[in-house]
Amino acid sequence: MIEARLRALVAAAVAAVAPAVGLSDPLPEPELERPRRKGFGDFSTNVAMVAASRAGGDPRSVATAIVEALPPAPFLERAEVAGPGFINLWTTEDWLYDELRRIVREGDRYGAGDATGRVQVEFVSANPTGPLTIGHARNAAIGDALARLLAFAGYEVEREYYFNDAGGQMDRFGASVEARYLELLGRDTEVPEDGYHGDYVIELARRILEEEGRDLAELPQQERFERLRTEGARRSMEEIRATLERFGVTFDSYLQEASLAERGEIAGAIQRLRDADHVYDADGATWFRSTAFGDDKDRVAVRSDGTHTYFGADIAYVLDKFARGFDHLIYVLGADHHGDIARLKGAAAALGFHPARLEIVLYQFVSFLRGGEPVKMSKRAGTFISLDELIDEVGTDAARFHLLLFSSDRPMNFDIEDVARRSLENPVYYVQYGHARIASILRRAREQGVDPGLVDQADLSLLATEPELDLLRALAEVPGVIAIAADQRAPHKLTHAAQDLASTFHRFYTECRVVSEDVPLSRARLWLSTGTKQVLANLLGLVGVSAPESMERLDAADDAGA
Repeated sequence: MIEARLRALVAAAVAAVAPAVGLSDPLPEPELERPRRKGFGDFSTNVAMVAASRAGGDPRSVATAIVEALPPAPFLERAEVAGPGFINLWTTEDWLYDELRRIVREGDRYGAGDATGRVQVEFVSANPTGPLTIGHARNAAIGDALARLLAFAGYEVEREYYFNDAGGQMDRFGASVEARYLELLGRDTEVPEDGYHGDYVIELARRILEEEGRDLAELPQQERFERLRTEGARRSMEEIRATLERFGVTFDSYLQEASLAERGEIAGAIQRLRDADHVYDADGATWFRSTAFGDDKDRVAVRSDGTHTYFGADIAYVLDKFARGFDHLIYVLGADHHGDIARLKGAAAALGFHPARLEIVLYQFVSFLRGGEPVKMSKRAGTFISLDELIDEVGTDAARFHLLLFSSDRPMNFDIEDVARRSLENPVYYVQYGHARIASILRRAREQGVDPGLVDQADLSLLATEPELDLLRALAEVPGVIAIAADQRAPHKLTHAAQDLASTFHRFYTECRVVSEDVPLSRARLWLSTGTKQVLANLLGLVGVSAPESMERLDAADDAGA
């Protein structure tokens, strides 16, 4: 990336002038930013001002010394001192042409990193008590985008879905399935008041009856209940998997909470903490000393009746994850899990792992609207919009793109009618239209017999107008954006980068005829269009959105390659 090359160049100049300006180690590291106005260079740095404040010198004098000490470089056109001591840098255009060649050469790997290590991303993890609702959509979009980003950055990534198939919530679900199953057989029974009353429970019970028959009703009550709870959960999990696949999300592994108990991992993890004096007994229960790790109170791991709490299972789950060899763990959780941060990190530390290796990405909740009116939901009452229904209405692409438009720490509104609207005012269609428009241009060029040849043989220096250079710069910025998005766990930066790139291309397309009678220029612009198409596809792919080759709204001007 040009930023890295410029930083290295400026750092060398700072080191060269350090003795003369009275600067000692550690030397300040140059930071670059894009000036808001083009007249102030392609990049700007305040390193001279930082150096001067440390050395007690005059910032402009230090800046002048740094500029004079800059080594010659083919990618740097000139450098100037500005204002109180800023250094403005202008780059040459040759590096932009090299970057376009690199895009063509690397294709769908353009912007990929070389990080190492095994990372597990655990997300969604909804209990199998019924269909996924639209309330799970943001978790799924963020978690999958993070996994895609980290894999693109070079990490070995595993996606995991962890679910509780026991406990109070599942017991209420099991009792609801049992009641509906018996109802279908004409038995006099009712769904518990605190159970699940949605019609989907009736459908689950009907499927169980059709596939398993009537014999379950004759089992002893406890055995019947456990069997129907298990059958209901299994079928719910099958539906959840199918829904997530429709949403472009697949998992490498699924882990059931019950399996941790069955293998003795929960008891083993708690004993490990007991041996290290991180748990104690009080009031008949077993407590984890989470206050020692910044929590506001200690937490019960095992209740007085001998059953483990959710947190007790979480302790074992942390140990289980690290035992599988992951270097870093990422949990994607709703903002209501903020209190889990201290106790989960505390559990990791108490088990002997550095707490920085466990990371929780919190996301704020989405207010779903329809035509500006709130959509009310209650899964137990059966009044909700399922994720499948959302996909049917707005499509996976539009839903995912919109859910990733905002930073995860910001609440957001999602108006189903607006997101479903197929127009260029809709951000996802605007970006996809850019990709499809380029595909149309390239098809039309082939039909006209215009062959761009090899990119290494094209005269890319002909790309010299402002719209062309702006598009080249926008393309060159994408690897840096991808790297930052991965480091900051910020997939929303990709949707914004895609919108900015599409906008820059549309401006180029409006002002520069791609295919003309000037064959060398046409070839150069076709390669610029090809590179843009590839980078748009890369950005869309990282957020799990398709890059269509055609769209209904393509007009005759596009087909003509105007």
